[in-house]
Amino acid sequence: MDQAARIDVVVKSEMKKRAIPGLQAVVIRHGRVVYDRAFGVADLESNRPVVPTTIFTLNSSTKAFTGVAIMQLVERGKLSLSAPASRYLEGLPAAWRNVTIAQLLTHVSGLPDVIEQPKGQGTGSLVGDGTEDSAWKTVTARPIEAPAGQSYRYNQTNYVILGKIIQRVSGVPFDEFMRTRQFTPAAMRSTAFGDSRTIMPGRSRLYRYVGGSVDGPEGTRPLEHAFDEFSPFVRTAGGLNASAEDLARWLIALQNGTLLSPTAVETMWSPGHFNNGHPTPWGMGWPLSDHGGHLVAAGIGGRRTAFFVYPHDDLAVIVLTNLAGANPEEFVDEIAGQFLPDLLEVNGGGLPMPVKRLRLALMESDFKEPLAAYRRLEQKDATFAISESELNAWGGVLLNAGHVDQAIAVFSLNVSLTPGSSNAHDSLGEGYEAKHAFDLAIASYTAAVALDSTNEHARSRLKALEARQ
Repeated sequence: MDQAARIDVVVKSEMKKRAIPGLQAVVIRHGRVVYDRAFGVADLESNRPVVPTTIFTLNSSTKAFTGVAIMQLVERGKLSLSAPASRYLEGLPAAWRNVTIAQLLTHVSGLPDVIEQPKGQGTGSLVGDGTEDSAWKTVTARPIEAPAGQSYRYNQTNYVILGKIIQRVSGVPFDEFMRTRQFTPAAMRSTAFGDSRTIMPGRSRLYRYVGGSVDGPEGTRPLEHAFDEFSPFVRTAGGLNASAEDLARWLIALQNGTLLSPTAVETMWSPGHFNNGHPTPWGMGWPLSDHGGHLVAAGIGGRRTAFFVYPHDDLAVIVLTNLAGANPEEFVDEIAGQFLPDLLEVNGGGLPMPVKRLRLALMESDFKEPLAAYRRLEQKDATFAISESELNAWGGVLLNAGHVDQAIAVFSLNVSLTPGSSNAHDSLGEGYEAKHAFDLAIASYTAAVALDSTNEHARSRLKALEARQ
C-alpha cells in the first residue's frame, strides 16, 4: 500500500469514528503538494460532495495569518515585537499600555477577553450589548487578569488590538492589507473573510454534535447545523474561509520567501518568553509544540480545522472539516507519520520525548501511582521535566480517544505537579465527568473556579452538574 492509500485509510477511519460529514486533506513535502484529496459531503441535505475547491471556515487558524501580517510590518520597519502596543495605538487604558506586540501575539498579555465564551461548541458573543463599540468600552473598563508576561491565557482581545494596529500602521483596512500582501501574492483564489451570514459560493455547510458537545469523538451522535458569527473587528482572530488548496499555496509561499524572509519565519515560529524567561506555548500567532522531537507550528480553529507545519522536516499537513468537534488536530500526526514514522500512534505518536518516557513508565504500572512514576524519572535524570501544557494536551488526547481512566491519571498528575493551576483542575473535572464520577467532577470544577473565577468552562460545567444533584 503506497503513502496516499495509507493516508486515505487514516482519513476514512477518523471520519467514520468522529461522524465527520466532509473533509479536505493536503500534504506538502519539500515545497510541493504530494497529496490532495476531498472526502464526503459539504451539505448533508443536498448531498453535495466536497471537492478540492470547497471552502471551509478556518476560525482561530486565522491568527496565523495575523501573525504573518505583523511580521511583514516588522520586516518593513513599521513595528517592533518588543515595543508596547500603545506606541502604535492611542487610547488604550493605562494598565494596558506596557503590553508588547509579542505579548499580544503569544497570549501572555494578561488582558480581559472581549468575547464571552460559549457554553458548548460555538463562537461566543461580544461582551457588552453585542455591538463593537459597547464591547470595546466594556472590555477596556475591566481590570487586567494578570501582569503582562506573567501567565498564559488565550483570548481574542489580543488579536482585536493587533488588527487595529495593522490598520493604523499600514493605513489600509485589515482585509485589504491581507488581500494585497498575502492572498494575491500567494495566488489564493477563493480565500475571504466572513461568517455564517456571508453569502459565499462554494462554501461547505457547518455542523456540530447535537447540543454543542465538544467532548471528542461522538460516534453516532446526531448532528445539527452550526452557525459562526464574527463581528468584523474580531475577524483578525477568527474570520477567514479557504480551501485546503488555497492554504497549501499560502504555506508554500510562506516558506519559499514570497511572503516573508526565512529569518522572519524563524522568528515567527519561535516562542516568546514569560517574565521568568521560560518559553511561551505560542510563537508569533502560531501555537508551537514538540511532537516527539519534531517542532510543529500550527493553525487550529473551531475544533474543525488544523494545519501543522513541521519546519525542520520540510513537511506540512492540512485537514479541513465541516464538523465542529471533529478536532482534526488529534489525527494530523497520523497523516504526517506516513512520512515521519515515529509520529505514528503505534510508535507513541507525536508526544514530546519526556512525555514518551513517562508514557512507557505508566504503561508498565497500568497507569497506577503516576506521581511516583514521575518522581522516579526525575531521580534518574535531573533534567527531566514535563510542562503543564504538555501533560494537559496528552490527557486530552487520551480522553478524546476514550481512555478515560488513563486520562484521569494524567490529569491527576498535572494537578499534583501544578496545584495552583485552574486549568489543571478543570481538565481533571472533565475526566471525572466523562467517567460519570460527578461528585469528583464537581470538586475539581469547584477548585478550578476558586483558583480563577473567570474560568468560564469550569463555571458552566459546575452549574450544569450541580443542577443534576
